[in-house]
Amino acid sequence: MTNARPDYFRPLLQRGRARPDDAVQLAGGWCWFTHAERLRHDRPGRICPASEIPESLLQALTAPRPPIAGLDMSAPRLMGILNVTPDSFSDGGLHNGPARAVAHGRAMVAEGADILDIGGESTRPGAVDVPPEAEIARVEPVIAALSRTQEVPISIDTRKRAVAEAAVTAGAVLVNDVSGFTYDKCLARFCAQHQLPVCIMHMQGTPQDMQDNPRYDNALLEVYDFLDAQIFMLVEAGIPRHRILADPGIGFGKTIAHNLALLNGLSLFHGLGVALLLGASRKGLIRVVGKAPEATDRMPGSVAVALAGAAQGVQMLRVHDVAATKQALRLWQAVEEGSWDGT
Repeated sequence: MTNARPDYFRPLLQRGRARPDDAVQLAGGWCWFTHAERLRHDRPGRICPASEIPESLLQALTAPRPPIAGLDMSAPRLMGILNVTPDSFSDGGLHNGPARAVAHGRAMVAEGADILDIGGESTRPGAVDVPPEAEIARVEPVIAALSRTQEVPISIDTRKRAVAEAAVTAGAVLVNDVSGFTYDKCLARFCAQHQLPVCIMHMQGTPQDMQDNPRYDNALLEVYDFLDAQIFMLVEAGIPRHRILADPGIGFGKTIAHNLALLNGLSLFHGLGVALLLGASRKGLIRVVGKAPEATDRMPGSVAVALAGAAQGVQMLRVHDVAATKQALRLWQAVEEGSWDGT
């Protein structure tokens, strides 16, 4: 659907082996539900049984998510963040330059990253556009080196077709566009032609102005509507739904209250019928709520939010601190299941 729907259904998710007979499994994964919150733009939500969810939406909520970039979506996956920029908010250019970037990418793979997301343009609040030529010069040698030596897939974090073309030639297999495919109208066509999986994110405004004064009547439902419309556009452009990830865009044109509303309501986005990605690592939300002024001190808060995302069925977690998040996920999964297979 491309217009605001009258009713939205947010599954109230649970986990674990013990479940009632009427439990509905979420997206072929590790969560299930018996009830949902029925939401509308014009009135407060109410709790309803899963049987009230329309059949088409229930199908979108329950259908197993096919692999993306070769990664099984039936368990949480970790996307390691590799910023090849001199002005990243999270690491201050620590991995700027091919040699340092390649070394860090290899380290993240060794720590358990399932996929690497490589970007050459900072999209922190207030950041200015980087010319495509400069962006390509930053990411191309890093992608080429890592794709030759590492077995995990590589994602290119860009808004620009020219950069995506160079990255895919160098070995990238997924395009992650923070503009939600609104910045470069040619990018979706390129991804469709090359049968690339994509990640579509919500951002209100641009990096230059997105945090000036973000406003929503209902952040959760408005972000859902945007992603719903953009997914429809991508499908019309030739990118099938099973090759799409959706990201609500924590920190991109949102206040702390907006971010918390999105995180609290994450399970709503499974109704889009695609796998979900959550990228909250080291963001301003963690700085403020976690009282951690320095980005490098935000690992504990980042891990906490990642686990909250996994508890709501998010299939891919975009993180800086791979080893810490991997360890936390292993313990969380073992406790949820009440067992451990020894691997």
